[in-house]
Formats: sequence, structure tokens, C-alpha cells
Amino acid sequence: METGKRLTTNAGITVGVVRKLLHRGARGRLGRILAKAYPVEVARLLSTLKGSERAQAFSILLDECDAAHVASVLSEMSPADSTALLERLDPTQIARYLSELPADDATDLASRLPDPLATQVLALMEAEPAADVRELLEHEERTAGRIMTPNFFALDEDMTIAEAVSALQKRSEEYEMVFYLYVVDKRDHLVGVVSLRKLLTTHPSTQLKRIMVTDVINVNTGADQEEVARLVAEYNLLAIPVVDDEDKLVGIVTVDDVIDVLQEEAAEDLLALAGVTAEERVTTSAARSLRLRAPWLLLNLITTFFPAFVIAQFDWAISKYAVLAAIVTMPMGMGGNTATQTLTVMIRGLALNEVSSVRQIVLKQAIVGLGNGVINGVVGSCAVALFFKSFYLGLVLACSMVINMLVAAFAGTLIPIALKKLKIDPAVASSVFVTTFTDVGGSLSFLGIASLLINRFPHT
Repeated sequence: METGKRLTTNAGITVGVVRKLLHRGARGRLGRILAKAYPVEVARLLSTLKGSERAQAFSILLDECDAAHVASVLSEMSPADSTALLERLDPTQIARYLSELPADDATDLASRLPDPLATQVLALMEAEPAADVRELLEHEERTAGRIMTPNFFALDEDMTIAEAVSALQKRSEEYEMVFYLYVVDKRDHLVGVVSLRKLLTTHPSTQLKRIMVTDVINVNTGADQEEVARLVAEYNLLAIPVVDDEDKLVGIVTVDDVIDVLQEEAAEDLLALAGVTAEERVTTSAARSLRLRAPWLLLNLITTFFPAFVIAQFDWAISKYAVLAAIVTMPMGMGGNTATQTLTVMIRGLALNEVSSVRQIVLKQAIVGLGNGVINGVVGSCAVALFFKSFYLGLVLACSMVINMLVAAFAGTLIPIALKKLKIDPAVASSVFVTTFTDVGGSLSFLGIASLLINRFPHT
């Protein structure tokens, strides 16, 4: 797809049109168009533009649009792109736009700024937003406390329905989202929740504590953001309350933030399986991409010495029957493919908290691995036997295929579980270990069995 021709905003503007307007110097016209477009569409446009074009378009956005619109655009862009644009501005401008953002979004961007600049920006922000950002920055990254918004609607349990409705009408605009009315006691402990529907269908004189649901799904400030996302998805919540170690209500995580978390985690897991970090983008410089990829590839290089060492131990067999060097790649490759399938399912299962009985899961994956080993082993052995006119060579391939696919099933299942227990991200570290196991298992089983039956192979 040619982005410049297909990407169109609600205001009827394409990337191609933006480039033409920039080339003509039509700043005013482009500014009016950007001001009318939805923030998410402007964000998409800026993310598509590169280099000086992006800088010019962003400059026009700053000159022609109000601070609230600019802030909304920044919040819709990826944090990396937003931060790159903000770093071009002076601290006063950055502070102005961060003050317009919800506390959780402002915190995310502030945390990505270089330390000296971030300190300056926080000092220049409006007092209340700055206080909220500082509070959220005290929590660890990727936790509920970091992604929550401290602007939530909560009322005392002794208030009546009439008082609650009156308070809601007066103060609802102050808060990011009011889908639930949280109920607290005199010490701000979360004691219940009332839906807006229940609030509007109950007699006005009834106290909140009489109708509230006391079994409230909530998370601690230190809870991992993946756990927060899982709970919101599992219980179909629009928001989830966050409490501190004393069970005091300190914030909420809304469903829009959960969607961002799910997208971020899914992208990171996918990239991690390929040995790429989420920091790298298509537009990342070659030098930075090299720095990000090289360590992972060097680690993979180290692990390749293990199957190479195994193969070297059977050099006498390969020298006697050279075709073994070609066929040994088949069980190794099929084992790797099997392990990737198992590993992908396991990492997804761990992320969704679906892993309850390890024994059952290992047994199931072993059965699948054995079945695939038999099927692929039979087909592969028939092809090899016919092509090389050797029943025993086909038998060796069949046996090694079954063995290595079982190895792949066990490794792809147990390694991510073990890493999870050790509090190491399975998506990041599993593939290296699993690949090593399947490469060693494939080469050792194939060449080991072949060395026992080598005298039965046809002479070359």
C-alpha cells in the first residue's frame, strides 16, 4: 500500500496533500486542516511523515492549534514518536502540553524524557498536574500504579442517592471517565461500587452503603500491568480501581489504557520471539538498529556452538557417509518449527493466565509432539528411503524426527514455565534455550542412531 495515496483523515487530507502544502509553504491552510482533523488522524499523519516533513508539520500544528488539541495528538502517537517531537521544544512548551494531558499519559511521556529535561518540565508544569505526575512516577514502570489515573469519582458510603447524583452532576467533568461510582469509608478505604444504572433507579433517600456491591474487583498499585489487563478483559470492566497497601483507593485504570497495554505487550512478545526490542522501529537509524540487534545475535551465536560440537563428534560417520550432513538438518529444522508452535501457544497461555495444571499441559504437548513426530517421520523416511535407496537411512530419520519433536514439545512447554517462575520474561529468553535444545536433540539423535546403523547404508 502506498501510504501517501491511501492515508486519509476525516478532514479529507492525505499524506500526499500534506507534502504538497508543505512544499508550497501553505502553513495557514494546512494548520486549519490539522485543527479540524481528529487527533488520532493527525497523529497517524505525523507518524507517517519523516524527517524535515514531520518537523515542519509539527511546527504548523503548534502554531495553528490550541494546546489541548496538540496534547491530544501527542497522546495518540506512539510514546517514542511523541518524545522525539517533544525533545525539539523548550521546557516551557513541553510543560504546557503535558499539563493538558491526563496524568497517566503525561507521566508516560515525562518518564521518557532525559533526566535534566524531565526535571525542568515538572518544575514548569501547572501545580496540580505536576503533583499527579510526580505521584505516579513514584511507582515502578509497567505496574498499575504507573498507568492509573488519580482522577476518579468516589463518594462516602453514608451519602444518599440524591446527594450522590448532585455531586456527580457538579463534578463529573473533572474526571476522565465516570462509568462506576466508587464508594469509600471515612478513611478512604474502598468498600464498594455502584453502577450508574443502579444509582438512577433507586429511591433518592437511600444511602450508598445500602445498595453498593461490596465484592469489588481491584488491584494493588504494585500489580503488573499485564495482570491488570487480564482482569479487565476477564470481568468485562470499563475501569478497575487501584488501591495502595492500606486498601485506600488511589486511582483507576480505564479500559482505553488497558487496550494500550495489551497492544504494547503483544507487540513486545512478538518482537522478543524474533530477538528484536520494542524500541526499534522501521525508521530507526541503522546504527541504533545494529546496537539493538547485535547482542541478541551474539547470544544466538554462542548457542550454535553446542549443536556444532555434537556434529563434530560424528565427523567420522559423516566422512564415511557424506549425505548424513545434509539430512541431519531435517530433524533439526522440524524440531525448531515444532518448538516455535509450542512456545507461541505457551507464551500466550502464560500471558492470559491459562496455565493451571503443568502436568496436563506437558502431557498434552507431548502427545501432540509425538503425533507430529510419527506423521512427519513416516513421510520423511519414505522420501529419504526412496531417494537414497536405503530403508535404514529412512528409519534413522523417522526415529530422530520422533525423538526431536518430543524434545521440542517438552522444551517449548517447560522452559517458558520455568522462566516465568524465575520472574524472567518467557517471550524474551525462551527462544534461545528452546532452539539450542532442538538443535542438539536433532543432531544427536540423528547422528547417534545413524552411527549405529552406518554399516547397513549403501556404499557411496
